[in-house]
Order: sequence, then structure tokens, then C-alpha cells
Amino acid sequence: MTLLVVDRLNKRFGGVFAARDVSFTLAAGEMLAIIGPNGAGKSTTFNMVGGQLKPDSGSITLDGQAITGRPARAVWRCGVGRTFQVAQTFVSMSVAENVQMALVSRHGESRRLFADTRRLHREAALALLAEVGMRAEADRPVSELAYGDVKRVELAVALASQPKLLLMDEPTAGMAPRERGGLMTLTARLARERGIGVLYTEHDMEAVFGHADRVMVLVRGEIIAAGSPDHVRGDARVRQVYLGEAGTAAALKARRKAVA
Repeated sequence: MTLLVVDRLNKRFGGVFAARDVSFTLAAGEMLAIIGPNGAGKSTTFNMVGGQLKPDSGSITLDGQAITGRPARAVWRCGVGRTFQVAQTFVSMSVAENVQMALVSRHGESRRLFADTRRLHREAALALLAEVGMRAEADRPVSELAYGDVKRVELAVALASQPKLLLMDEPTAGMAPRERGGLMTLTARLARERGIGVLYTEHDMEAVFGHADRVMVLVRGEIIAAGSPDHVRGDARVRQVYLGEAGTAAALKARRKAVA
């Protein structure tokens, strides 16, 4: 089932096109990675979908509902969750309390924050933490966690809003190599089980070619290639623009070995 339809998005900053006629779709349960060199328009496209930027033209439809140009909070209310390149958590709170806060927000119960937060939606928070492998750490302060575990807590926080679409900005940034694969495998499993569409930007090619169902490549605001990981990885223009002509064969061989 098609969940997200992005049609001919355009965004200019001064005389520079950050996004030019960007169009793509995303199905429920699918993982779509956006890659490209610095300044390619990845963040601009990402932020237009998430409501942080308003497109100059074009449309965005989520599950049949137009969300083009709506502010980020309204987009969140429509079913869009998000994680960030630098994990956004309350480090002074416990792991469980972070998720409980997200559940309080989802239920529109902000007035109840004057009560004892530790008793609000406790069981639901523990269930979400179990899904991301953090149930045993529920009562630890987030400040004591390894960064890879903080990323898992952030994922649980995002899931608390029961999103239809999950936006992940550089999900493996700052993580140790051994932790990256685990987070992306977990995300892919949860996406399939819950029918969540996942749109993510990433510089780590193993996280892209090893876990995405489809890959989209942006250069100077335009899509130059899109399709399966194998299709995109073998595209001559992608190799030239993204990897560079010099050493292209060696670089491609190394990347293929990394994700084999």
C-alpha cells in the first residue's frame, strides 16, 4: 500500500535550487534511504516532508491526507515520527520516563505532568522498551547509557506516537560500527511488523545498501537515480558523482564487500 506520495517538490534559497522537482513514493513497511554528497538537498527534502520547511511548490500526501506546508507539530499529529542525527532525549530522566513523556504528549495529557510522571503510562512504556531491547534499563537515567542505547530509547520515543511514517536523520551517526547494524535491523523489523514507512538519510553505506528496500540519490537538488540497492549501486552516474571517478572501481568493490 502506498503510504507517502511526494510530487514535484521545489525549494530555492536565493538563486540556488535545494530541491528541484523531487518526486517519490513510499509504501507502508518499506525502508527508503536518501543519499548524496554534502549539499545535495537531502536535508531540505527531509525537512519539507517533516514540516520544518515549507516547499515553494509541489505536494506531499500521507495516507491520502495532504500535509504540504503544514507545521511540524501538525505533521506529527498526522502520523509522522522522527529521530535526529544527535539523539533528542531528556538525559536527567530515566529511560522509562522519556517514553512516558512521549505517551503523555500523544494522549494530550500535558496537564497531568504536574502529577507523578513515573506512574503515567508505565506499562505501555515498558512494552515499547521491550520492543527495542531496552526493558532491562527502564529505570536507569539516560545519562548513564552508551550512545547506541540512547538511540534505541529515541526510537522507542518515536514509536510512542504510533507513527505511520518514521523519518530518521542519520540514524547511525555517532554509533560504534558494531551497534549500527543492530539498530538498522531492529528498525527494519519494526517497520515490517507495524506497517511503518521509514524514510532516512544516511552517510554510512552499510546502513544504506544493507538495509534499505530502495535507495534514492540526490545531487544538487535533483534525483539522479532511484531503485533497488543493487540497481543504484551499479549505476554509472552514481559511481561517478558520489564516489568520484578516481578510484571508483576500488571504492565500489570495498563497499560491496562491506555489505555482502
